[in-house]
Amino acid sequence: MGKLKSYQEQLQDIVEKGINAAEEQQKKLASKPFDYAEKLEAEAREYSVKTLRKRYNGYSENLFEQLRSLNSRFGNFAAELVAKLEKEAAEGADAVSEAAQDAKKSVTAKKPAARKTTARKPAAKKTTAATA
Repeated sequence: MGKLKSYQEQLQDIVEKGINAAEEQQKKLASKPFDYAEKLEAEAREYSVKTLRKRYNGYSENLFEQLRSLNSRFGNFAAELVAKLEKEAAEGADAVSEAAQDAKKSVTAKKPAARKTTARKPAAKKTTAATA
């Protein structure tokens, strides 16, 4: 029976080592999510709500300032474009006005002096009214 006892002890040692190895592996695997959670919790603690609000407001202000700047640049571009178009329109209007004046001068220069004639009125017919 000594051999059986020896086999039993060896078997128990093998099972004990297997259990210990399985326990060690299970602890390693189980610790991974907790390690990540602790790391995340530590990082989250670095940012208080006030800090997060301050950062968010800073980013928002920066964004809207950039949009305002872009709007201003578009406004300046549009103003320059309108000024150019107004200048061209004014120059075109001046050219048309000059052409019209030149045409008027040439028409009046070619036109002979008009004779004054008096229009004759037809003589009024006298009618006698018949009395009844």
